[in-house]
Amino acid sequence: MSESYTDEFLRDVLKRTKRIAVVGVSMNPVRPSYYVARYLKLKGYEVVPVNPGHAGKELLGETVIGSLSEIEGKIDMVDVFRRPEHVPPIVEEALAAFPELQTVWMQIGVVNEEAAAMARARGVDVVMDRCPKIEYQRLFGELRMGGFATGVISSKL
Repeated sequence: MSESYTDEFLRDVLKRTKRIAVVGVSMNPVRPSYYVARYLKLKGYEVVPVNPGHAGKELLGETVIGSLSEIEGKIDMVDVFRRPEHVPPIVEEALAAFPELQTVWMQIGVVNEEAAAMARARGVDVVMDRCPKIEYQRLFGELRMGGFATGVISSKL
């Protein structure tokens, strides 16, 4: 079952978010978790890379953190690049570590109803099976600039 989200809801999530923990980030620049984290950082978000296998290494100018509970300070959104069966303990850790957490975002292909229910029970918004990079580009008009969604003819041509 795929959930639907209004553009207004997704736009609000992306506008209010300042600091994002990207769980399962890769050091490999061709992996989606790397280029999504890079894109979000380029858009002005503070990105905290989380991957126990790369803890202590530098990625995108930040030190990779081993787990959510090791992050200092506030996190607005946890963006999860892990298989669905691994999501519940990630959400449990996020809810324990960040009382002010606003959003749990599960990437394309990642849906876990148990984790979503756990987050929503604490008043945290949940997005599943979506990518914040793609949604940002779609909602803030960047896809047209890249030659996608070309239903609009540019006068710059």
